Amino acid sequence: MTTTTLLSDEQAAIAETARDFAAEHLAPHAVAWDRDKHFPADVLRKGAALGLGGVYVREEHGGSGLTRSDGVLVFEELATGCPSIAGYFSIHNMVAWMIDRYGDDAQRARWLPGLCAMDDFGSYCLTEPGAGSDAAALRTRAERDGDHYVLTGVKQFISGAGTSRVYVVMARTGGPGPRGVTAFVVERGDAGLSFGPDERKMGWNAQPTRQVVLDAVRVPADRRLGAEGDGFRIAMHGLNGGRLGIAACSLGGARSALARSLAYLADREAFGAPLLDAQALRFRLADMETELAAARALVHQAAEALDRGLEQAAQWCAMAKRFATDTGYAVADHALQLHGGYGYLNEYGIEKIVRDLRVHRILEGTNEIMRLIVARGLTGAGR
Repeated sequence: MTTTTLLSDEQAAIAETARDFAAEHLAPHAVAWDRDKHFPADVLRKGAALGLGGVYVREEHGGSGLTRSDGVLVFEELATGCPSIAGYFSIHNMVAWMIDRYGDDAQRARWLPGLCAMDDFGSYCLTEPGAGSDAAALRTRAERDGDHYVLTGVKQFISGAGTSRVYVVMARTGGPGPRGVTAFVVERGDAGLSFGPDERKMGWNAQPTRQVVLDAVRVPADRRLGAEGDGFRIAMHGLNGGRLGIAACSLGGARSALARSLAYLADREAFGAPLLDAQALRFRLADMETELAAARALVHQAAEALDRGLEQAAQWCAMAKRFATDTGYAVADHALQLHGGYGYLNEYGIEKIVRDLRVHRILEGTNEIMRLIVARGLTGAGR
């Protein structure tokens, strides 16, 4: 089922554009890209020609100027073709939005044209080997040296690392805790920047994931995003949108798995009748559709809260991310079960969706941390 009946004409057109792109350029190649661990840069640039490289970037800076409510439609549709590539589109757009929102005019002019065209790819560098969910504990340092900063540290699990040109890096310029963190833009050619080997992963194989190693990387002060000490706030605001993007990707991947299950059960017979005639299986399908619809409603409500700048937006984004990624994974897993042994085979593409969606419950903040954010909102703890 699609959501177009509940959308404005403009939103329906946005969703249709993303859906058609996914059907033509992503879905036919998704299994092969996963198998070959191929990052299809040329295909991403085709998406950028449709405005997918700067979804949230303001139009005067070369982007599409869409809202978060529009964006979740885009990422859900892209994920029906390939959750891994849709997930990278979401991360890239988070980076572009952060530069548009927190950069100055010179920084926007320097980086946004390449990012929006996806001539340059972007990576978000927050997580470290010893600081994942506790992002305020990060240890990467940025020492002021005249008109420059010198960055030293290691970032872990960075999507696009090595391929991306633009890295938004969170580093500590002050004391412990969130107020000591500052955001910087590092470029791939900067001296002292290197990358670890490609990680061998369960899923998301169509995009590279590597360490980003900063060995006394010297950058001019005009590479700083915002003021010193603003980095943690910038990082968290970026993650609000990133969580919605990943939540929407879970919806799209699960929706594709459900559609494949419907087709499979209609075609497959057992005991002289199509499997789709079995009431128990119909009930399972009904539950899968209902759970996805509920998750989608929560994602859209969170997107509206973020668009409106509501005080509770971060809590809503955490709820949406937790619920949609758990639900999407569960629906995809049920789809694999409905396919029987065939669901376990690579060629059917169901097991790939399951593997891709599993990581959505971890990245952009684990779902356990999403529960912590929601609980804090309820109890007032940490305010």
